[in-house]
Parts: sequence; structure tokens; C-alpha cells
Amino acid sequence: MATVIIHATVTLDGFLAEEDGGVDWMFGRPSAPDDDLVVQRVMDRIGAVVGGANKTRTIEDGEIPYGGMLKVPVFLMTHDAHDPIERDGITYTFVVDDIADAVDRASQAAGDGWVSLLGGSISRQCLQLRLVDEIHLDVAPVLLGGGISLFDGLRERIELERLETSAFASETHLRYRVIR
Repeated sequence: MATVIIHATVTLDGFLAEEDGGVDWMFGRPSAPDDDLVVQRVMDRIGAVVGGANKTRTIEDGEIPYGGMLKVPVFLMTHDAHDPIERDGITYTFVVDDIADAVDRASQAAGDGWVSLLGGSISRQCLQLRLVDEIHLDVAPVLLGGGISLFDGLRERIELERLETSAFASETHLRYRVIR
């Protein structure tokens, strides 16, 4: 049975990206092998991804989950039907308006692995529907002061149990279980 996770790199003030979607703040920081190992352990367990489709339902450079490093099925939420796209060994399936169906399909594809939820809106919707098992955050030591928030608009209290915490050169890594 798959584990559904929110996996995100965020700023200390909780932003996924700048207002225009930019994520340059994620790069160029000092790194330690231990930071890379934490992230690699998560990536090794991911068996499928659920995210949001862009308006043109194309797979553009820079819009590919995990930069294309993961060769796992990707399920993209959309409002209009679109045939699946295969690119570089990854199948992108478009799911119309039913996020629970997307998570179910991704869970089946992931088997005993993890389903990674990408993006603030997708993550909040899945939390509200009680579909999330764990939250994995890699917190970068930067404050943006504004941007695209991971949890803004959630509008409900969700209790968490800390499973793991580590900090090395470039990030603090937090892992929580969602208490239901």
C-alpha cells in the first residue's frame, strides 16, 4: 500500500516559490553529502507523482517534476481531458477535476512506494480530503517575505507527529506523520 506524502522544498517563511513562480533561491547554497542523502532517500521511495498541469497541458523544460530525475508515472490535474503524454521514459496522465481519483491511480502505480504530491493547491486539497499520510519538508535558510505559500488557505487545524528531523549544511529536513 502506497504512502501519500507532501514533499517540498520551502523557505523558512513557508514559500514554495516567489510570486512569479521563480525558485532561484533553491540553488547555489553550500551543500553537504548528508543533505543529499536525506533527499535521495525520499526520491528512492517515490513511485508516482501527483501535480498540477499547466494551462496548455504540455510538458515543458522546467515544468517536469523532479527535473525528470524520477522515471515514475506522473498524474497531472486538469479541467479538460487530454491524452497521456510520454516523454523521456515518463508517462504523464491527465486527470480531470477528481484529485481523489488521481491519488488513487498514483497509489496503485506506486505499489508499496510513495506518492509525492507537488504544489500548494494539490497539497492543501489532499490534506482537506484526508489523503495525506506524511509531510516531508526541506527548509532552505532564506526568507522571501512573500510568494506562493505551501499551506496558505488550508483553513483547518491538522495535527502532526514528528518522525524525523535533521539539519546539515544547506537545509533542515522535517518529516511528519499526519494524525487522523
